[in-house]
Amino acid sequence: MKIAIDIREAVRSKRTGKGWYAFQMIKHLLELNEDNAYILYTDLPFADFEKYPHVQMKFFPPSALRWHLKVLQDVKKIKPDIYFAPSSFIVPALAPKWLKVVITVHDLVAWLFPMRHNMKATFIERLTLPRALKKGAYVTTVSENTKKDLIKIFKTKDEKIEVIPCAASEAFRAFSHQEIQKFRHEKNLPEKYLLAVGTLEPRKNMKTLIKCMSQIPADISLYIIGGKGWQYEEIFDEVKKNGLENRIKFLGYVEEKELPLYYNAATCFIFPSLYEGFGIPPLEAMQCGCPVVCSNTSSLPEVVGDSALLVDPLSSSDMSKAINSILSDSKLADSLREKGLAQAKKFSWVKSAESLQEIFKRIY
Repeated sequence: MKIAIDIREAVRSKRTGKGWYAFQMIKHLLELNEDNAYILYTDLPFADFEKYPHVQMKFFPPSALRWHLKVLQDVKKIKPDIYFAPSSFIVPALAPKWLKVVITVHDLVAWLFPMRHNMKATFIERLTLPRALKKGAYVTTVSENTKKDLIKIFKTKDEKIEVIPCAASEAFRAFSHQEIQKFRHEKNLPEKYLLAVGTLEPRKNMKTLIKCMSQIPADISLYIIGGKGWQYEEIFDEVKKNGLENRIKFLGYVEEKELPLYYNAATCFIFPSLYEGFGIPPLEAMQCGCPVVCSNTSSLPEVVGDSALLVDPLSSSDMSKAINSILSDSKLADSLREKGLAQAKKFSWVKSAESLQEIFKRIY
């Protein structure tokens, strides 16, 4: 098979959830050693994928819609058997009828929470996803919850959708006590702290987490990792409003090699998001042996199972009660660590790539 893939989100230096999905899925697809030829469309040079012998990289400079039109032009010329779109619906929406397209739908936030989503992204997704769904030969989603949303909103046929979940990468693991203490000393981290990871934007619900900090012991700090998204100013305003400038630390986007150590050193990880198509950070935390407090909404219960404390993300008291129970009960914390490590093993990028490969074979 000759398979064309849009890899732009995979090659970003600061990847978010969709970027990590694209990177891991493509990486493991290329490592399956099947007799496939891959044409990878990008807008940035990326050496990691160039090393594979069955890969041809095609680079077009970033230029908004023009990039997609150039890819379409090239696709019509080389005629691949399958076009896989792990993060964008523009080319699938404009694709010729003869092209077999597989798209991944991560979430439907543009429909369910448009006011809490990036305006430009909302406009593009609302314009292109309905057409992509009609043209696509197959649709993959990252969770059962997103599959149900697709069926409910777009009446997409059940047999056309397959759930292929995300996973935490191999880099997320439990480090030794010595390694953790060395990192703690290097970063001047306290013996106990809370951790949250996510882009600073309304849907991630950091404001409720900040509000609950007034109900957490004063010697416990909160570290938030994630780049600035949209309407992030409200988050900083909430910190000032509650007088928590000394207890809440914004670390921005941290290096990939450091993130697992932040999880390892944390006393508790909190994921207060209002809606997630999947939600990789709780899985990363569990794979590092960190107890997790997580929202009870959307796909998150199916990701964490009974291995985290589930809370109402709109209730700061519910959230603080769960956090305080972990801080005060070492047996509970140990139990969540053990359950979390077991839960994380249920997800695998290798298995997910194999499932995607089977779909390619099915429609070829």
